[in-house]
Amino acid sequence: MASQANSALPDGFQIEGYTIVRQLSMGGFSIVYLARDAEGQDVAIKEYLPNSLALRSAGEIQPVIKAEHLGAFRYGLKCFFEEGKALSRLSHPNVVRVSNFFRANETVYMVMDYEHGRTLQEFIRKHQGHISERFLRGIFARLLNGLRIVHSNKLLHLDLKPSNIYLRTDNTPVLIDFGAARQTLQIDTPMLKPMYTPGFASPEHYGSRDNLGPWSDIYSIGASLYACLAGTTPQAANERQKKDQMPKATNRWKGEFSAHFLETIDNCLEIEHENRPQSAYSLQKMLSDDDEMIEMEASSRARGWVKKMLRKFRK
Repeated sequence: MASQANSALPDGFQIEGYTIVRQLSMGGFSIVYLARDAEGQDVAIKEYLPNSLALRSAGEIQPVIKAEHLGAFRYGLKCFFEEGKALSRLSHPNVVRVSNFFRANETVYMVMDYEHGRTLQEFIRKHQGHISERFLRGIFARLLNGLRIVHSNKLLHLDLKPSNIYLRTDNTPVLIDFGAARQTLQIDTPMLKPMYTPGFASPEHYGSRDNLGPWSDIYSIGASLYACLAGTTPQAANERQKKDQMPKATNRWKGEFSAHFLETIDNCLEIEHENRPQSAYSLQKMLSDDDEMIEMEASSRARGWVKKMLRKFRK
């Protein structure tokens, strides 16, 4: 079945005490809306609606699912529901809070806190080439606090990338849009096209689910850090396995960032998962501030001051 564009629920639509304000985003697996609850508080509602399995035309509320796709649709619905149920048990400032999940319109909805800010992807576009090491260390060290909680609850994110890392207005990072249900549905339902993000997905995403683990999310963290420095998506892991053309961070940005920081990124991006940090905690320790980084930033500031003085003198 070819992918198709599904129609979002209309603005103003009432569902289980929530009012749809507008569509926020649409992907191959779900639609996300800005909505308001009964108290008038903003929330984000994620609707399970894989466009390879279900079709909802304009003006319709319930999706149309062909008989041959009904089993896969229901299995994915179950995965999505179970993921929402598991996430609702988590309470951490660096993980999006799921406050409710319910069945309606022949599908499932997940209600989450609506966060104000922008994604790390948007931040990269705005500050391309001017993101400091100290900022990145701070953002990702806090993000890993949330990932540790996720992993300790036997969950995986499986879709970590800059567009799924949200920065609140105070730059507190939040993990959003988990992809575990998508990955499960894709692997157990081979008819579906891949639902991972090339460049950020680990090599294990392309193979058997048996090899997925915390180290898979670690690869995605490394790829996200690499993207912060490069301003572009890294080479896809399956392509790297055939012919690795992605320059190592230690070579590409030598002298611009501390060797320790660049080595940590390269370590996260190892093709063999056994060679990566095996837990969010171990990576968090690696990203903690070190003397080399502090000295490098101080030297950089000093060089900038000298250049500034020379320009003034030449005038």
